[in-house]
Amino acid sequence: MVPFSLPMRRRFRGIEHREGLLLRGPSGWGEWAPFPEYSDEVAAVWLDAAVEAAFGQWPEPLRSSVPVNAIIPGTTAADAYELTRAAVRDQGCVTVKVKVGEVGAGLRSVPDDVERVAAVRSALDDAGVGSEARIRVDANTVWTVDEAEAALILLNEAARGLDYAEQPCVTLAELAELRGRIDVRIAADESIRTAADPERAAAEGAVDLIVVKVAPLGGVANALRVVRAAGVPCIVSGAMDSAVGLTAGLALAAALPELGGACGLGTGSLLAADVVAWPLMPVNGQLMVGRVSPDPESLAAASAAMAPDRVLWWRSRLERALGSGRGQ
Repeated sequence: MVPFSLPMRRRFRGIEHREGLLLRGPSGWGEWAPFPEYSDEVAAVWLDAAVEAAFGQWPEPLRSSVPVNAIIPGTTAADAYELTRAAVRDQGCVTVKVKVGEVGAGLRSVPDDVERVAAVRSALDDAGVGSEARIRVDANTVWTVDEAEAALILLNEAARGLDYAEQPCVTLAELAELRGRIDVRIAADESIRTAADPERAAAEGAVDLIVVKVAPLGGVANALRVVRAAGVPCIVSGAMDSAVGLTAGLALAAALPELGGACGLGTGSLLAADVVAWPLMPVNGQLMVGRVSPDPESLAAASAAMAPDRVLWWRSRLERALGSGRGQ
């Protein structure tokens, strides 16, 4: 396995560099990059996805390209406006996902969230795509049901109609209660990728759609099984992957007969460098489907960027994941 460390354009999800290992096999390259705080058991499931990519086969694609959304981090309203205009101008994205909520803040962050969403709406209108634009929000489980209801009423007004709200609360019971209170579609992310039984979210009437990520579900084949069993619309998203990891998400999205909307796979713009010469960037709001191979020079630079102690840490983590017994 080849270690890599890629700088982020801005701090995102609490990290400034995306680290992991790349695995090469007869089918191509796979990426193993579970976040540092994840357990060895969870890391082993992510390893299944990397092994599948390198040694297995992905399903035949039903489409040659996949629509993707832009992503706006927790930033100022002015910055959100400029990022949205750039996403429309440079990448043709007309669906935007906005990060909202702040861990432990309750409703204190909502005024800033509302300003950010309103700025995104203004940017889409000013770019001339207001009628076809979609705005989503992702709260990453930070709210109680009452907090989510209060926040989403305001955010829905600021967006002039949200596409959906992603994982505003932690539990399925909370999501189901919230879904019955508000006129905003609810999507599950954490309730899918961290659950022992990911199909429950739809079966219990807790969500309108699901957000599925390949690595946390152990590969494209298992993710496809989860989507089919769920029986609700699906959005495929990434996990701040390099171009290698993103191709697995694209393979899943391309294999689905229908998509629930633009997918969260346009995250290559979050990285200041990648392991390929030409990072995966949307054109006309779409990413092309297909495997990629690392560029030798780019991969060498990404590998050299990882400090020796971090290389040892990742190799030790790999040994623990292999010994955890949780991988397939």
